[in-house]
Amino acid sequence: MLQTSVAQLVEDNKQRLGLVGVAGDGTSAIARNATEAAALVGHLNLIHPNRVQVLGPREFDYLNRLSSADFESMLAQLRAADPAAVVYSDGIVPNERLCAAVVAHGCTVVTSTHPAAEVIDILRRYLGRALAESTTRHGVFMDVLGVGVLITGDSGVGKSELGLELISRGSGLVADDVVDIVRIAANTLEARAPTLLKDFIEVRGLGVLNIRAIFGETAVRTRMVLRLIVHLDRPSPGAHPAERLPLNELSEDILGVTVPKVNIPVAAGRNLAVLVEAAVRNFVLKLRGIDSTAEFIARHRAALSAQPDSTGRTDPAGS
Repeated sequence: MLQTSVAQLVEDNKQRLGLVGVAGDGTSAIARNATEAAALVGHLNLIHPNRVQVLGPREFDYLNRLSSADFESMLAQLRAADPAAVVYSDGIVPNERLCAAVVAHGCTVVTSTHPAAEVIDILRRYLGRALAESTTRHGVFMDVLGVGVLITGDSGVGKSELGLELISRGSGLVADDVVDIVRIAANTLEARAPTLLKDFIEVRGLGVLNIRAIFGETAVRTRMVLRLIVHLDRPSPGAHPAERLPLNELSEDILGVTVPKVNIPVAAGRNLAVLVEAAVRNFVLKLRGIDSTAEFIARHRAALSAQPDSTGRTDPAGS
């Protein structure tokens, strides 16, 4: 189960939303199971309760119009929903009776000066990232021509050296050696660097380099969506050579998301940076519906069908 605490949520969004904990110890957890589909944060909802219930001006006016009996019934439903936090937005002063009722059940009451819609929007995105499924991969993650590319391969194959050359050609570094990957949506993976390794790349013979200090701010990226995997394949002696014209598209499954993959054989004299950029350009063309391999095969078949047969006809299939 993936989870975070209300105290962490408040701390991480204190400056952006002006969150302040006014009641409760903040230890209540906000959790999401792998199969949970319900929203984690939203307007006060007792039918389909959220883990973080947000009270804006409309909800506050509604509560104030309730009779004493109806208010107690609402409190009972709210306690039964077991929210992790109740957030008063728009600078609203929390209701003391409601605070006492929910805090007694382990809930934390938080206030914000920002509008309810903004609080919900920002906290949804925050929790989407904080509670996302994650994994790590060994490799170098780059922004190549605006596309997030994970470069993988055996240790010592030259991934970091390739990353350094791509940076010198205008690409941006996201992570070197260890890449943190999180699934931020059903079919979207985001990659980022561990805090300890941000901005650094290790190159054999040179040691650890601070890319931000050497190449400037434009040479690094905080995070990127993973769109393509480029695997550097160093052929072993006696192994079968790689296909010159691969007809089957490769892919790799990461956290349940299928990511396109390209294998590039490593050999002396090959300019890997140019090959990676070409692979990225070809990937972008495929996204636009242009498949160079399919176009070549179609042209080849057309040329074969146009060749004369033993009777001298040039298109036996069309006769």
